[in-house]
Amino acid sequence: ICSRREADDLIRAGAVKVNGVVVTEMGYKVKPDDSVNYGGETLRKEKLVYVLLNKPKDFITTMDDPGKRKTVYDLIKNACRERVYPVGRLDRNTTGVLLLTNDGELTKKLTHPKHGIKKIYHVSLDKPLAKPDLDSIAKTGVELEDGHILPDQIHYAADGSNKKEVGLEIHSGRNRIVRRLFEHLGYEVVKLD
Repeated sequence: ICSRREADDLIRAGAVKVNGVVVTEMGYKVKPDDSVNYGGETLRKEKLVYVLLNKPKDFITTMDDPGKRKTVYDLIKNACRERVYPVGRLDRNTTGVLLLTNDGELTKKLTHPKHGIKKIYHVSLDKPLAKPDLDSIAKTGVELEDGHILPDQIHYAADGSNKKEVGLEIHSGRNRIVRRLFEHLGYEVVKLD
């Protein structure tokens, strides 16, 4: 029917009824068996949809782009009728698993910092990661302009023979955090999955 912000306006205006009673209280909890009415029509709960996408490089994680760049919605436009939203973000040059859904509760559980959901990355660097840098990241982390970052785990990938390949586990959702962590130490991330 509308966005969350627009819904707040409709509720404030007294245009929404739950079980035949006008509700003007923000945050009112609607139960699964409640009848919600707007504009003389009873609303039906939207079917919950989950789209799992292996996001390729050069697609941005946004609904639409004024710059006309390719978006993840271009890839899933025929996947479902329901309007789905990405759970978190992957920047344009990052590849990997991206969940899109209309399940707000699940999105909240997966993205809110209090839940501490971990993300696992495979990082390819422009040069071998020096063992002292790996140990420093693992033990003390890095101080960035927006605060300290200490990964949950960091290791050379696979058997450790290629020091340019690193596995990293973090629970921070800050913007471009993995790239910024390595850039701070003088490394360039050439591939991130």
